[in-house]
Amino acid sequence: MTISRRHLIQSTGAGALLAMLGERAFAQAQIETLKIITGFAAGGTSDTTCRRVATRLSPDYAKTAVVENRTGAGGQIAIQYVKGAPADGATMLQTPTSMLTIYPHIYKKLPYDPQADLTPVSLGCVFDFGFAVGPAVPLGVKTVPDFLAWAKANPLGANFGSPAAGSTPHFVGALLGKSAGIELKHAAYRGTQPAMLDLLGGQISAVSGPIGDITQHLPTGKVRILGVSGAKRSRFAPDVPTLTEQGLKDMAYSEWFAFFLPPKAPQDVVARLNAGLKSALASKDVIDGLNGFGLEALSSTPAELSALIKKDTAMWAPIVKSIGFTADA
Repeated sequence: MTISRRHLIQSTGAGALLAMLGERAFAQAQIETLKIITGFAAGGTSDTTCRRVATRLSPDYAKTAVVENRTGAGGQIAIQYVKGAPADGATMLQTPTSMLTIYPHIYKKLPYDPQADLTPVSLGCVFDFGFAVGPAVPLGVKTVPDFLAWAKANPLGANFGSPAAGSTPHFVGALLGKSAGIELKHAAYRGTQPAMLDLLGGQISAVSGPIGDITQHLPTGKVRILGVSGAKRSRFAPDVPTLTEQGLKDMAYSEWFAFFLPPKAPQDVVARLNAGLKSALASKDVIDGLNGFGLEALSSTPAELSALIKKDTAMWAPIVKSIGFTADA
């Protein structure tokens, strides 16, 4: 699921759309208050992305922009909320890919249709995952194969947390266990930060989550990142080898956050917000702020985002089937 950063960054589709729509795209009355909805807890990468972007969408797109954390059901509650909101441009969703591209394969009945119940606006950022251990794991465990061997010999410690059941980091952890022929028990949290707190407290052995959610805890001295999920080493943790470097074949996964409006949002509203997001994500303060959390700012056209959702949904189908996980079990 490698995203072509250069292709999306160089795209001129958004500008063409704005030119086609003309000045009326910007003549619409300014939004009084924009609500940016995230399905994950404050302090994590999803929340941080929303808050960084909010500072740049006000006052041009909206007089004020606020972030609401509607947590629960692995991000589904936030999506349902936006699905039912008026399509007037005053409510925007920010969500990771998993809720749209993996959940359709693990839930028999989702309370939303990823294709029909949201209006794509733009990508927000891309990032890799880290696999980290805490105080519950001996200091002699220095690599992912080390951890898998230790977990096999210590079944009570063979566990990991992730930000949500059925999320990409959940499947990264599950695939690691499968590669070693062991079951790593999974604990789902409402975001990575709650999982990190339990990792620091020794309640769980490991966490699979966005690299930035992990690196911010490295100063405690209690967290060690054993591997990163990208196709190449992360510039946010350059000394940590990738999973593929450690002999785990076909284990290269990245993820994206993206922004959406409610269904059937008017095209002029989509164009205005897309332009606002593109400008926000290109600003130095937002880029630097996201970098501090291991996130690479990246915008797109609505059409590119829609195509990416379809592509990744198809990619995850055989992976989910091979693991055999279902959220309805």
